[in-house]
Amino acid sequence: MTTTAPAPQDAAPAVPGPVRRVLTGFRRNKLALTGALILLALLAFCFLGPLLHPTDQIHTDLTQANRAPGAGHPLGTTDLGYDLLGRLMYGGRTSLEVGLAAGLLATLVGTVYGAVAGYFGGWPDAVMMRVTDAALAIPALFLLVVVATLVTPSKPVLILVIASVAWLSPARLLRGEALALRSRDYVHAMRLMGGGGTRAVFRHILPNALGTVVVNATFQIADAILYVAYLSFLGLSLPPPAADWGSLLSAGITYTQVGHWWLIFPPGIAIVLVVAAFNFLGDGLRDAFDVRLDTGRGSHR
Repeated sequence: MTTTAPAPQDAAPAVPGPVRRVLTGFRRNKLALTGALILLALLAFCFLGPLLHPTDQIHTDLTQANRAPGAGHPLGTTDLGYDLLGRLMYGGRTSLEVGLAAGLLATLVGTVYGAVAGYFGGWPDAVMMRVTDAALAIPALFLLVVVATLVTPSKPVLILVIASVAWLSPARLLRGEALALRSRDYVHAMRLMGGGGTRAVFRHILPNALGTVVVNATFQIADAILYVAYLSFLGLSLPPPAADWGSLLSAGITYTQVGHWWLIFPPGIAIVLVVAAFNFLGDGLRDAFDVRLDTGRGSHR
């Protein structure tokens, strides 16, 4: 008795996963791609540039002070004789490192705080949100200046100081997300099976708010970099020979009336570019996650 092999079935088309959908949506956003390219270029400029253009950023040389752009100094020199191109790379490291660390720390603290307040509700939510509202009522820059004048500036201190005021916005945002997610069926099912609040927050609320968290983190990093520039511009920067883009801009303002334009435009343009890049990146990620959510909704209709 002979048996016939079953006819081969057509392979089902591969359905792209959530990550692929997000990447596809991100690639369609030209501004987001532009922001990513600008950010990669700035990172390469700050962290790899000194290998191609090594300079002495520790010892001053007043004989080379305030030289206009030319041979040997493509962007000129500062008032202390530092090569400005090398100074821009060196200062960019500080701005990016502090901004990235402070933005991520603020996002982490604010995310957990808001998720806990939104999930539990009741009097814990009321108390936690009143604390947030009271802190938001005070201008962030005023708080930063007060705190920064009480401590000696350093990278860890700047990160903590900026994060201490920047976590308020993501806390309110994630509180709203948690209020919406806690009423979902899977959260109710988890409760019926004996799951506690910690499991609900860290296994259900936060993972399902990941898109909001990621998008908000990009904007928090951009704001943190601006805060670094604000503090440095007001003279609350790292002590010399350390530098950042804000302190370079502040030092260059002194020489505007004598025509030393090269002390102002490079750090100013760098700050604008990095903030715009993170904002473009955030807009692209927001649209990409929206594409994923729209696709997910459509598959259940």
